[in-house]
Amino acid sequence: MASRPTAKKSAADAATTALWSPAASRVRDRERKREAVIQTAARAFRARGYHNTSLDDIAGILNVTKPTVYHYVENKEQLLFECFRAGLALIMAGFDEVGDSTKSARERLSIVISRYAEAITSDFGWCMVQAENQDLSPAMSRKVKELKSEIDQGLRRLIREGARDGSLRKCDEKMTAFAIAGAINWIAHWYRDDEPLSAAQIAARYLDLFDLGLQPR
Repeated sequence: MASRPTAKKSAADAATTALWSPAASRVRDRERKREAVIQTAARAFRARGYHNTSLDDIAGILNVTKPTVYHYVENKEQLLFECFRAGLALIMAGFDEVGDSTKSARERLSIVISRYAEAITSDFGWCMVQAENQDLSPAMSRKVKELKSEIDQGLRRLIREGARDGSLRKCDEKMTAFAIAGAINWIAHWYRDDEPLSAAQIAARYLDLFDLGLQPR
C-alpha cells in the first residue's frame, strides 16, 4: 500500500531532484548524490514494491538518465542492498552510541530499541524488513543475513549484560532478542507517513510493553 504524500516528503523529493538541476551543476558531491539515489529508491520500493519498481522509474523520479543511476550502483539488487544497509546503519549507530556508556544494560537496550524503531519508521524500513523476500542472489542473501546477525548478536549481548548487572531479569536471550526484533520489524508493515505517533513515541510504547517482562523480579 503506497503512503500518502506529505508536504515534508514533497520538500525532500524536491531537494533530492535539485541535486541534478542546472542551478546545482557546480555541486559535484558524489556521495550526496549517491545517498539521494538510495533514499529515492527506498521510497519507491516501499510505495510500489521492489519488483514493480525499475531503475527507469527511479531515474524518472530523480529527473536523470538511467546511466546516471548506474554510475552509483551496478544493478537494482545492489540498490536494494544499499537501502537495506542504510537502514541497518541507523541501528548500528545506536549500538555505537551506548558502546562506552556507563548506563545499565537495560538503559542501553532502551536506547538501541529507540534507534531501531527510528530506523524501521524511516524511508529504509520497508527494505530492511523485505530485502530477504525479493529473490536475491545467494551471495547477496548471505550479506543480508550476516548484517542482520550483527544486530541480533548485539541485542543478545545487551540482554546478557542486563542479567549480569541486575537491570534485566534472567531470560532466554535468543528468544528475547527474536521477540524484540520481530515486534519492531512488524512496524514496517503498518507504519505510514501520516501516522500520528512519531518514531520516538512508538518506541516508548514498545518499551513499556517490553519492560513488563524485563524488569527484575
